[in-house]
Amino acid sequence: MRTEIRFLLAMVLMIGVLVVTNLLFPPIPPEGVPGGGGSTVGGAGTPSPDTMAREPATPAGEEGALPLPVAPRALPGAEEGGAVGEEAARRSAPRTVQVQTPLMVLTFTTEGGRLLSARLPRFPSFTRPGSVELIYPEGPGALGNRLLVGKDTLDLRRLPFEINPPEGLELREGDGPGTLQLTYQHPTHPFRFEIQYRFYPDQYLVEVTGQVRGLDASVLFTELGTGIPFNEPREQDEVRAAAYVLNHRIQGIRSQSLERVSQPRVEAGPFYWAAFKSKYFVVALLAGRGNDEDHLGGAVAQPAGGRHQVALTVSQPVGLGGDFAYRLFLGPQEFARLANLGRDMEEVNPYGWRFFRPIIRPFVGIIMWVLVFLHENLNLGYGWVLILFGILMRIVLYPLNQRAMRAQLRNMEVQPLLQEIQTKYKDNPEKLQKEMMKLYKEHGFNPFAGCLPMLLPWPVLIALFFVFQNTIELRGVPFLWLPDLSTPDPYYILPALLGISMFLLQWVSMKSMPQTNPQMKMMLWLMPIMMVFIFLNLASGLNLYYTTANLATLPQQVLIARERKKFQPRVPQPPSK
Repeated sequence: MRTEIRFLLAMVLMIGVLVVTNLLFPPIPPEGVPGGGGSTVGGAGTPSPDTMAREPATPAGEEGALPLPVAPRALPGAEEGGAVGEEAARRSAPRTVQVQTPLMVLTFTTEGGRLLSARLPRFPSFTRPGSVELIYPEGPGALGNRLLVGKDTLDLRRLPFEINPPEGLELREGDGPGTLQLTYQHPTHPFRFEIQYRFYPDQYLVEVTGQVRGLDASVLFTELGTGIPFNEPREQDEVRAAAYVLNHRIQGIRSQSLERVSQPRVEAGPFYWAAFKSKYFVVALLAGRGNDEDHLGGAVAQPAGGRHQVALTVSQPVGLGGDFAYRLFLGPQEFARLANLGRDMEEVNPYGWRFFRPIIRPFVGIIMWVLVFLHENLNLGYGWVLILFGILMRIVLYPLNQRAMRAQLRNMEVQPLLQEIQTKYKDNPEKLQKEMMKLYKEHGFNPFAGCLPMLLPWPVLIALFFVFQNTIELRGVPFLWLPDLSTPDPYYILPALLGISMFLLQWVSMKSMPQTNPQMKMMLWLMPIMMVFIFLNLASGLNLYYTTANLATLPQQVLIARERKKFQPRVPQPPSK
C-alpha cells in the first residue's frame, strides 16, 4: 500500500473514531496527465506536435531517439562540408572540462557541447560514493542540441566544439559570475553555433544565451537528459517521485511519472518550463529570461532504454537574428529558491494531494518557518526541534483542549435527559426533534463541541507528513539512533512508543469514565495497534513529533480525568403532581 494512502487511511480512521465515539459516548475524549492539450506549439516557425509525430523516428531506446527528421542535407554543400566536418571530428578527440562553484560541479564534453555530469557537493548521495548526481553517468548526458533549418534537422550532438576558457571555470564564494562558451564552427561553411553558460557562485541557476550564424534556423531542440539518478536509500520513494513536469501556458502544471512512459509521447506547448524531478532534486529548463512573452515550444518524451529513464527533448523558437536564451536550474527543491524563479516553479513537486493543497500549503509554510527558525536561532538539531515543536503545539492548544473537555462534560450532563427524550418520543419523530432542539438550546448541548477543537492539530500532522516527504532541509538529518529523520525508524522504536502513548491516553481517559462498554475496551487495544501498523513506514521525524505530542498531552489528560471523576451527570426529575 502506498505511503500516502496509508497516511490518509490513518487520518480517516482517527477522525472516524473521534467523531463516532464522541457521538455515541460523549464523555470519551477523542483521541499524471497525458500530454497533448493544444494543437499548435507557440512561437513563429515552431512545428506543431502533429508535425513532429509524423516525422520518421529513430527506434525507441536508442541514444537520443526522438520522433524528428534526420537531415542529410542540412547545410549547403553537405556532401563536401560534411565529409570535412567528419574528418575534423575524427582528428579531434573529445575532452572534458569542469565548472566548479560552491554549489555545483558540472562536467561538459567537447563532443556536442553536452553536459555529462552535474554533482551537488553539499548533498551526499545515499546510493553511490560522493555527492548527489543529477545526470545518469551511463547515458547520453544533457543539453545536446539540434536545429530545425527549413524542413531539415541539423544534429549538433556529436560535432566537435571548442570550449573557452579551455581549462574550465572555478568560482569561489564572493566571486562574481563566470561564463563558459562553447562554439562549433563549420570548417568550410559560414555556419557557426555559439552557446554561453553564465554561472553564479551562490546560485543553482545557470543563464544560457546563444547564437546561430550562417543558417536560417527557426527552432532549437534541447535535450534535458533522461531523468535524475536515484540518490535516496529507499528506491520505492524515488520510483514514486520520478517524473517529468511541464508548466503549460494555459493548462497549468501537469506531471507524468517516468514509470508509466512506455512509448513516445508528444506534449503540446507552449510551456513556461519543463523539468525532471526526483524526491528532493530537480533539473529544469525555463523559457527565456523570465519575461511574460517567453515560452518553450513543445516537448517529446520517450523511453531511453535504462530503468526508469525517459529522454525528454524540448523545443524553443530561435529569434529572427538567430539568437536564443533560456535558464537552467540544477539543484535541490528548496521552496524559496524555486519560488524566486517565478512561474510557479515551486509547484514542480507540490505538497499534498491536489484537493488538499490550498489547505495544506499555508500550514507547510508556517511549520517550515518555525522549524527553521528554531533550528537556526536556538542552534538545535532538527530532532530536538521536533520534540520542542511537539511540546509547544500542546501548550498552544491547551486552552482548546480544555474547552473541548468542558463541552464534553456539558454533553455528559444532559445525556440522561437526552436519553429520556429519545425514549419518551421514539414513536413521534416530529415531537422528538422539537424536544431535542429545545434541550440543545436550554443546556448548550452540541454533539460535536467535544471533538471539533481537537481536530485542529491534525492539519499540522498532515502538513508534517508532506514536509518529511519533500523537504530537502530534513534529508539525511540523523538524531540519536535514527540515521535519517525523513525515512522510517529502522528499529521500529518510535512506532512502538507511539502506540504505547496512544494506549496510555485512552487508558487514562477510560479509567475516569463512570462506566465503560465493550466497544470502548476494544478501541483501547485496537486503535494503538492499528496506528503502529500504519506509522511503521512513515518518516521517523513524523513519528517523533506525534509521540512527543502524545506524551506532552498525558499530564493534561490526567487533569481532565480527575475533573471528570468529580462530575455527576444530571438525573431526570420525576414529574411533579
